[in-house]
Amino acid sequence: MLIESPSVKRELKSEEIEADMIIIGGGLAGTCCAITAARANIKVVLVQDRPVLGGNSSSEVRLWVLGATSHMGNNNRWAREGGVINEILLENGYRNPDGNALMFDIILLEKVVMEKNITLLLNTAVYDIEKKDADTIQSVKAFCPQNSVSYILKAPLFCDASGDGIVGFLAGAAFRMGAESKDEFGEKFAPSEEYGELLGHSIYFYSKDTGRKVKYVPPSFAIDVTKEIPRYKSFNTKDIGCRLWWIEYGGRLDTVHETETIKWQLWKVVYGVWDYIKNSGKFPEAENLTLEWVGHVPGKRESRRFEGDYILKQQDVIEQTEFEDAVAFGGWSVDLHPADGVFSELKGCNQWHSKGVYGIPYRCYYSRNISNLFLAGRIISASHVAFGSTRVMATCAHGGQAIALAAALCKKYNALPKTIGKNRIKELQTELMKTGQHIPGFQLHDDNDLVQKASSIEASSTLSLSEIPQSGDWQQLQYSTAQMLPVGKQKMPAITFWARAKQPTLLKVQLRVSSKSFNHTPDVIVAIKELQIQQGENEYQIEFDHAFEENQYAFVCFMSNSEVELASSDKRITGLLSVYNAVNPAVSNYGKQEPTGDIGVEGFEFWCPQRRPAGKNIAMKITPALQAFSPEHLRNGLQRPVNSTNAWVADYGTNEAEIKIVWDESQTINKVELFFDADYDHPLESVLLLNPEDKMPFCADEVKVFNCNNELVGEISGNYLAHRTIQFDEPVTATELKIKIANSDSTAPVSLFEVRCY
Repeated sequence: MLIESPSVKRELKSEEIEADMIIIGGGLAGTCCAITAARANIKVVLVQDRPVLGGNSSSEVRLWVLGATSHMGNNNRWAREGGVINEILLENGYRNPDGNALMFDIILLEKVVMEKNITLLLNTAVYDIEKKDADTIQSVKAFCPQNSVSYILKAPLFCDASGDGIVGFLAGAAFRMGAESKDEFGEKFAPSEEYGELLGHSIYFYSKDTGRKVKYVPPSFAIDVTKEIPRYKSFNTKDIGCRLWWIEYGGRLDTVHETETIKWQLWKVVYGVWDYIKNSGKFPEAENLTLEWVGHVPGKRESRRFEGDYILKQQDVIEQTEFEDAVAFGGWSVDLHPADGVFSELKGCNQWHSKGVYGIPYRCYYSRNISNLFLAGRIISASHVAFGSTRVMATCAHGGQAIALAAALCKKYNALPKTIGKNRIKELQTELMKTGQHIPGFQLHDDNDLVQKASSIEASSTLSLSEIPQSGDWQQLQYSTAQMLPVGKQKMPAITFWARAKQPTLLKVQLRVSSKSFNHTPDVIVAIKELQIQQGENEYQIEFDHAFEENQYAFVCFMSNSEVELASSDKRITGLLSVYNAVNPAVSNYGKQEPTGDIGVEGFEFWCPQRRPAGKNIAMKITPALQAFSPEHLRNGLQRPVNSTNAWVADYGTNEAEIKIVWDESQTINKVELFFDADYDHPLESVLLLNPEDKMPFCADEVKVFNCNNELVGEISGNYLAHRTIQFDEPVTATELKIKIANSDSTAPVSLFEVRCY
């Protein structure tokens, strides 16, 4: 029993925790930053003011995680973000293919608590700071109402991933809120005052079929959406959750201090929407539906943006500016919304895409005037227009990972964030790429990698791409369809394909390339052929008189003709895709981007894949065969297709193949790092959408490593991840290693992007 005498004033229990870095905010940026840092031997305190991790991706908000892949709706091929965020999405795809938001919570929590270097404080909000001097944070103060504990958290480094930038604000870090004028950065897409300067918040809802009639009596505060929402006719019984992202409000209010006001207005809308669906009489199919869940926390898009040593702008996104200090990338459209949101007469968003992904410089990830403060998530140093692209969660997570390894270098060299950018940027980029972090325009050069010193890398077989074999399936040319082929510095090979038609017709075939070899937007037509297609099923050959001067993808484009069907293939091959000039309204893709007026974006066509099980490759013969899958790719420093496959692929007809790494002299090897093809083209949306499989078909699932005496020294079983490490129990001394790799998916030949030894 505890009995305390009366007291004038009692003090809360207080705890002081010291670490290498304090991360404030447990959204995906903060979470991925914490995990990455912990694995780099950085002691981290992760402070999250909610009971769950994930921020807008958590079960409290339920927004799907997206980034440069943009729902497979733009021309950014193989653009899913790498590193820890990729690991999380693959884990979620394997364990949670139904997109259950609660399961995603569990996966995030598990990833964090597995790291011994992370101290996790949930339900804990930072409310004050102490400074060592004018530009240095010494500690932050936080409070957890669940255990009535006040925390003092000290570290040499701080990372603000809080969304609103609470630490940066309290510390006096320079920030902006609202939109810049067109003149400040020369951004032609900067919004007018009528359009508004801020993006609003959203609240989502889920419905459920109970199997019996359910009535709905709306609360008194629900609004009549038929009178107040201009686009109310767009509501229906099928769209739930974040498909209703356009239930948005608050862009003309203070999105920090008036969040509760905004939330109440969104509740009025949501319960009014459900009243319209249930009680208007226009949706008889809603009779058995019940309102299963409504968000209590609004998903917030925009508030403060803090200034780093560089402010990313519209031109950097659209023109794909090359930065020497790039550490992450983006690829979502420049996506701005009218400030009045769901109450606006305007369409819910204006999305303008670049022709490819763009790099984000390290200078955007730390405060320009607070020396030990990193900036993560949506508060990074970007203009309002550029923020329209950088704000999405997978992009935010990718930047958080960059901060984590920058912090590791700060600890290693007793340096501040700005100093790392000036003196250690190459080392930072190297460490990032070693974890699977793709940086556009960069290749990994790791002097410690023993594979770089090997005299040879041999394969039991290597695919010589002479044919994409027929499977007996046919696809109608309802849309223009292209087969992407990885060509080198060579003449375009002859293409033989199979078509069938009920009557004679003319088929146009174009050879296209990207104006930038590392992009996958087929915006340059280099040759055109016209073929007379005969009635019935026939074989046709095309020869283009064109030679390529550099490695890039060629697009063999079969232009739309609904009278023609092409033979397709069941083979799924690493680095090969068929793409379609179709539409994807979810990302403002209507087949072609056509900017109205001079707004600083380009017009071009969208050629995008279809989701499996659709999107099969076009069956064809290729003469001479393309030699695009050499085992030498395993050490070229690229872990995904860019302007080439960058992969070794074994020949058809076997689900197991072998790589042998040979050295002239004996090597002492402690571990092997492997990078598999976990299909970087698939967005792997975290919630709501169903994934077609729990393991990407290209991903090898069994690995065995043998020394030069043919003794098994390490193995992996049941793999579904992109990056795996085999740590040997004892160092292996050998002049060669044999790596046997198997893939149980018969549709895809065995493949591998990279192998490194240390």
